[in-house]
Formats: sequence, C-alpha cells, structure tokens
Amino acid sequence: MAGSDHLSRRDFITWISAAVGSLITVVIGLPALDYLIAPALTATSTDAWIPLGKLDSFEVGKPILSTFTRTKANGWEQTVNSYGVFVYRKSQTEVVAFSNVCTHLGCRVNWQADKKEYICPCHDGHFNIDGKVVSGPPPRPLDTYVTKVSGGILSIHLLES
Repeated sequence: MAGSDHLSRRDFITWISAAVGSLITVVIGLPALDYLIAPALTATSTDAWIPLGKLDSFEVGKPILSTFTRTKANGWEQTVNSYGVFVYRKSQTEVVAFSNVCTHLGCRVNWQADKKEYICPCHDGHFNIDGKVVSGPPPRPLDTYVTKVSGGILSIHLLES
C-alpha cells in the first residue's frame, strides 16, 4: 500500500501512544513543576508583634539589650535569624526600641554605659542614647521599632520583606 493516503496500523499506534504519553506528561509534569518552583517564587514577609517581656523589667534611663529569633522560610530553605533590640525606657510611660544593627554596614552595636553611647566596633560608629549619629561613618540614626504595651508586656512591631 505504498503511496496510499491511509494510515497504517503501526503509524496509528505510534500516533496514539505519542498523544497519550504527551497528555500524561502534561497532567503530571505541570503540577510537579509548580510544586518544585512555587516556593522559590513566593514572596515572604514578616509582619508580627514580638513580645520582649514585662515593661517593669526594663529599667528607666538605661538601654537594655533584648534578643529573639525568628524562623524564615526562603523557598525550601529554613533559616533562623537572630535579632537584637535595645529597649530604652525614657520614663514610666515612654519607651523606644532601637535595632542593634549599625546603619553603616550592618555590624552589631553595643551599649557603652561609661560613654553613654552605642558603639559599632567595626568602623567606630557612635550613636547617642537616642540612637542619633554622634560620629563615624553611619549615614543615619539607628532604626527604631514601633512599640506597644498590652497587659504590662512590651512588644515591638517587626516588619520585614
């Protein structure tokens, strides 16, 4: 039957096998691909109130370092980030919370009570008790967190992208 317009049995079976195989690949492959790629494309952000402790445990007039950790999912990877916050209680009712990360290159600042300054050991950045730059290379004051007191517990608002 050479030169005929009819489809041979062998070509028909080949064509049907290819069509069914392609359909199965699409039905199983696309959801599997989505399952593998979607976590990497999903944007995660943190918007949470983090309790730091009882307000009474923070002494008035003295910055106190409070630390906490948060687990963050980045695609398939889980990372635990450590945060430091200096809580400065200016009065019985007024509280300010500063990040302990220097605004220059991200080093951790330390409170030096004798100098009444936060000092970055990496590049000698100095901040006053209110977080403002005194000297050194930092381009801006220490970052602050929004605070709230509820039921005697001090919390900060952590907002990250």
